[in-house]
Amino acid sequence: MRIRFFQHVPFENPGAILKWAESRGHECSVTRLYAGEEPPPSGNWDWLIVMGGPMSVHDEAEYPWLMAEKRCIAEAVRDGKTVVGVCLGAQLIAEVLGGEVYPNGRKEIGWFPVEWTDAALKMPHFASLARTTTVFHWHGETFSLPPGAKLLASSEACRNQAFAYGDSVFGFQFHMEMLEDNLRLMLENCGHEIAAGEPFIQPAEHMLRDAERHLEPAVAALNAFLDRLAEGR
Repeated sequence: MRIRFFQHVPFENPGAILKWAESRGHECSVTRLYAGEEPPPSGNWDWLIVMGGPMSVHDEAEYPWLMAEKRCIAEAVRDGKTVVGVCLGAQLIAEVLGGEVYPNGRKEIGWFPVEWTDAALKMPHFASLARTTTVFHWHGETFSLPPGAKLLASSEACRNQAFAYGDSVFGFQFHMEMLEDNLRLMLENCGHEIAAGEPFIQPAEHMLRDAERHLEPAVAALNAFLDRLAEGR
């Protein structure tokens, strides 16, 4: 299977998703949009994984490649391709499908639990999961559910944490792809967003400490989802 990654900044790379793909023998390629690389047509790949980034879906004036990326995502959905978005990637997919992206009210940064909905746990992709999974978050915006999408997960700070559109398009506001190197890169490049006294922002040392407990189960949940997704496609 051919998997194409859209990457928006050097420090938000595919992490555990790439590790999963390589371990299963899939062919992987990366379009580095931040470096001026053009999104290829959807006929060049089977899956599209849209990664995160610190910019907003609305920042087209500063990042004009967002317009081409949105067109490519829309084309992929029309062609029935498998499309998975992470954080900014989920917001891009939501907007392309008719949802809105807007400030969440509170930033959510660190390891916090999400609760899977009944609709999620009835899907084969998530049937093996417990009701609650602690995952890594780093976002200040969120999305409304696109028309026809199903809500998959919520957290205390943010209702719309994940959605499914049909059985081949998924958006996750949170980061199950985190490996230790990914976490350190986020802290190095976005650590200025960490504010003391906010209920849903952890200090950097807490994020690193909690990774020892939560990173492995989160990656296991990611791998289970990707395996079931691959079986179905």
